[in-house]
Amino acid sequence: MGQAAAAIPEKLYFKIGEVCDLVGVQAHVLRYWETEFPQLSPQKNRSGQRSYRRRDVEISLRIKELLYDDMYTIAGARKKLQNELREPPKLKIVHSEAKSQQSTPENGSPGLFDGDLDIEGFYEPQESRLESAGDREEFSGEQVEAIRSLSNQLLELREMLRNRH
Repeated sequence: MGQAAAAIPEKLYFKIGEVCDLVGVQAHVLRYWETEFPQLSPQKNRSGQRSYRRRDVEISLRIKELLYDDMYTIAGARKKLQNELREPPKLKIVHSEAKSQQSTPENGSPGLFDGDLDIEGFYEPQESRLESAGDREEFSGEQVEAIRSLSNQLLELREMLRNRH
């Protein structure tokens, strides 16, 4: 999904004013887009205040790009966004700066990956794995590192959620 070059802070949730500043539109425009684009659906708390996730901010940036830069109509932008979001996602590995500075070819750890990681055949259903366990290929170093990185991120997220309560 193409996206404007805006630096989105590392946060779980954003208030509507923060999203307005990041996207460069007014709040009433974001609220209107919510009615026109089903993909844009921020959560609302008990008082009705919107909480945008990072994905909502990315979608908002893409909507703005389609409408303002590419000059799509609302209907055309809705259809284009729908098609883009239907495409199978590609796994992109991005390490934090601290990790990428520690990762050097000397220690055998991969650094920052610029391209997409080819994950075709990466996942097979449980039954298939059991049947072919003897002749199954091993994961590549990049795949193992991707799984470890994702696992660590999920554990950090779980810990953050536990500490909130």
